[in-house]
Parts: sequence; C-alpha cells; structure tokens
Amino acid sequence: MRERTGPILRMLARLRVLRALDGLQDPAAREASPFLFLVAIVLALLLAILEVDLNSAELRSLGLMGDAFSADPVFKSP
Repeated sequence: MRERTGPILRMLARLRVLRALDGLQDPAAREASPFLFLVAIVLALLLAILEVDLNSAELRSLGLMGDAFSADPVFKSP
C-alpha cells in the first residue's frame, strides 16, 4: 500500500509548494476577469451540447429525449 501512496504524496507536496509560491503575489491580482468567466461558461455549455449529441441514441432508448417535432398522431391531419 505504501508504493501506491508515495507518488500521490509527492505530487501533493509539490502542489502545496506551488500554492505557497502563488500566495506571495498580490491577492487582487488573483481575481478572475469577467471575460474568462464568460469563456468558461460558454465552453461548459458547448461540452454539454456535445455530450448530449454524442449520447443521443442512448438517451432516446431511455426515453429521456424525443423527437424535436413530435406530435400526437390524433392531432395530425389525414
């Protein structure tokens, strides 16, 4: 079990060192810009759209996604 946790502990120690070095900067400089926030939201939405498109067959088989223009046959003209 020691062999598995060794690399993880070394990685965590390196991340703590990097975080400590980052803390030396001005705290106001660490604030995210609104444009970066907008880009992150747009990318997340694109990822969600692509995931739904990729798994559309599975979603249809589960009944979670139907046809975009489906209507009850009773209301269709002859």
